[in-house]
Amino acid sequence: MINLKNVLKLHALFLAGEGGECANLSGADLRWANLRGAELSGADLSGADLEAADLRGANLSWTSLRNANLSGADLRGADFYRADLYAADLRGAYLSWADLRGADLSGADLEAADLSWADLSGAKLKGETE
Repeated sequence: MINLKNVLKLHALFLAGEGGECANLSGADLRWANLRGAELSGADLSGADLEAADLRGANLSWTSLRNANLSGADLRGADFYRADLYAADLRGAYLSWADLRGADLSGADLEAADLSWADLSGAKLKGETE
């Protein structure tokens, strides 16, 4: 089982240049996790299961979320600047007021996702594959 509190603490130290380590939560089971306001900039969450997780206001800029399951997740006001959301499952996710500038959303499933007031400036959308 993942000690999420410890992973976040080490990641904060890493970002501050005080040792620690970049968070690697690739493939982690984080369903229903409370990550509200979490600082996960640059972390690896590829393939993670974040179904119905609370990530309101979280910083996920430059984060890899390739093939991650974010279905039904609360992502309101989250920062996904330049995040890699390639082939992510965002069905029914709440993305209102999210910052998705420059994010890679190609191949992502956005069915029934709430994107009201989200900033998609420069985002790579479905059909814009490499």
